[in-house]
Formats: sequence, C-alpha cells, structure tokens
Amino acid sequence: MKKILVLNGPNLNLLGTREPAQYGTTTLPDVEAMCRAECERRGYELECFQSNWEGALIDKIQEYGRLWKAGSALGCVFNPGAFTHTSVALHDAIKGVDGLPVIECHISNVHAREAFRHHSYISPAAAGIIVGFGVQGYLIALDGLVRTRENGSAA
Repeated sequence: MKKILVLNGPNLNLLGTREPAQYGTTTLPDVEAMCRAECERRGYELECFQSNWEGALIDKIQEYGRLWKAGSALGCVFNPGAFTHTSVALHDAIKGVDGLPVIECHISNVHAREAFRHHSYISPAAAGIIVGFGVQGYLIALDGLVRTRENGSAA
C-alpha cells in the first residue's frame, strides 16, 4: 500500500484555537482524522506530521523523497504555514527530492490577506496549489494528488 504524507508547518498545531475567525475551529487532529478516512477509503496509508521546526520538515520531505524513488509513496500534501513566505530551504528540499509530488495547501486564501503572504517560496517547487477552501482544502489536495498520480499524469 502506497503512503501519502500530510505535512504541516509552524503553528498548525494550534488549529481550532488560533485565530478561529481566519482558520476555523477544526483542530489539527480533526483534519488528520478526515484525511486518514479519505486515504483509507481510497486504499492509501496516511502519515501525518507537524513541526514548528524547519529542519524537521526538511527531514520528512527527504524521507518521502526516498520512499517515492522506492515506489512506496504517492506524494505529499504540505501546508508550510508561515514558512511559505520565508523558506528557501523548504523550496530546495522539495526540488532536491526530484519528483516527489508535493501539493501546497493553505486553509485561508493567502492572496486575499496581507501583502507579505502573497509570495510563496514553495509554489515554484510544488506540483499544485490549493488555497482558500478551509480545512476542506486538504481533501481537495488529496483528491488532486490521487487522481493525477493514478492516471499517470504529472501532478
């Protein structure tokens, strides 16, 4: 059974309590359960990982790059949080794993927010981008990842 990674960056552990007007009241464990149920329904194994540390996120991307090359991973849905706007290192990690499909996912519409949130270092390295659909965006990203990979097209 192929694995899918749902990767979350800084402060996403505070979902449900951090700025609920912006991000809603659904918690990260709720999001993970929703994604797990969807992956199980489709026949994939899901791993969820969240860290406030950039290096831990890089390590996880590199781990999944190795799994991708071995044929045991389908790809990654990644909400990099604030690292979206600051991390060349995460961009380089995604590019460095050479082929691992990474779907960038944001709960809010970052383009309708403060100007500093309009630029993403992750987007040029990502296979696709989902923004502004709330936590349902994770399911949209999973669907896009699975559909494009199952059909043999590039994500």
